[in-house]
Amino acid sequence: MVERLSSEVLSSIIGDIYDCVLNPEGWAGVMIRITEAVDAAYTTVALASTAGNHGRFAAQSPWDPVQMRVLQEDYDFDAIPGLKAAVVGDIDTPVATLSHMSEAELQQTPFFQNWAKPQGLREACITKFVHTPDRIGLMGCTTRADRGIISAEEQRFLALLSPHLRRASLIGDLLDQARVTADLYRQALDHLAVPVVLTGANGAILHANGAAERMFSLQGPIFSRNGLLQVQNSAVARALLDAIASAASADASLGSRGIGLPISAPGQPPAVAYILPLTEGTARAAFRPACAAVFVSTTTSSSPLPEAVLATLFDLTPAEARVLLRIGSGLSASKSALALGVGENTLKTHLNRIFAKTGTRRQADLVKLVSDIGTPLAAQ
Repeated sequence: MVERLSSEVLSSIIGDIYDCVLNPEGWAGVMIRITEAVDAAYTTVALASTAGNHGRFAAQSPWDPVQMRVLQEDYDFDAIPGLKAAVVGDIDTPVATLSHMSEAELQQTPFFQNWAKPQGLREACITKFVHTPDRIGLMGCTTRADRGIISAEEQRFLALLSPHLRRASLIGDLLDQARVTADLYRQALDHLAVPVVLTGANGAILHANGAAERMFSLQGPIFSRNGLLQVQNSAVARALLDAIASAASADASLGSRGIGLPISAPGQPPAVAYILPLTEGTARAAFRPACAAVFVSTTTSSSPLPEAVLATLFDLTPAEARVLLRIGSGLSASKSALALGVGENTLKTHLNRIFAKTGTRRQADLVKLVSDIGTPLAAQ
């Protein structure tokens, strides 16, 4: 393995990403580290409304500021080669420009001729890390003309970073950044409107802010039982504790299966839990001895897409999650295959894997499974 793409570098960058939740000024440094790891010219993170056709850079590594403004203001999704494919494609799946078109085709585009070529650039690799009903988050790494095409190993590295960018950005949305800084201490949590619970590795509650205590008193969607954090939705109770344990052990796989856990019981308003690891790092050291912070969102716009929920809970691939969502809604196998644009044999292959991963045997079991998870899957 190339040293710049080692597991040690990956884990270190992931730690820096989570530090940025509490210290947003660190995002530029994270972009520089990603740029160096994948041997890119520059890296950007962009957030766009699903209602619009332009985005804004939320963070970027150093590059010509004038040209970056031109890129952002003069080129929309349709004008940048490869960008639309990333937007409509699967989450956490890097899309390299030259995997969708030949170099000759790329070089003939107005974007390449007028913007990329004059700056000595070659291609981009774009990864969609957020896709909620109201916005899309994209990470883009652009390479220089004097290097080879983006490798499969580099794409894998970016794919592993993507879910952590997602979790960090969505947790960051919940925080009042006017009050939360790198000097955040437990007392500051009580000034946040969003419920936050600090836990040990086994889910033991070490601190809960005022909003979380009020949620406890209402017995949902989170509550305390014998000093342990619990959720009303029994279908995800184990998944929450597993995620907390992964956070406590600084497991780099935390977040690799989705963007959040639906914790509201069936019939209740949507509620999603996001888990922030509290391991090493200057911003997070203030929380010791807590190992994880659990943030609870009750806003619909922060709810993960149904496919992401299923992928999180059962370690499904995006394709398997789409099949489960349709079968679980009561569609027959033939109608599900038609809706997804796949053959029935392909759908049956997905179903067999879904049965194995969910511990079920029949389609009726999958319908009950989706029903038990409840509101987060019914909204779309």
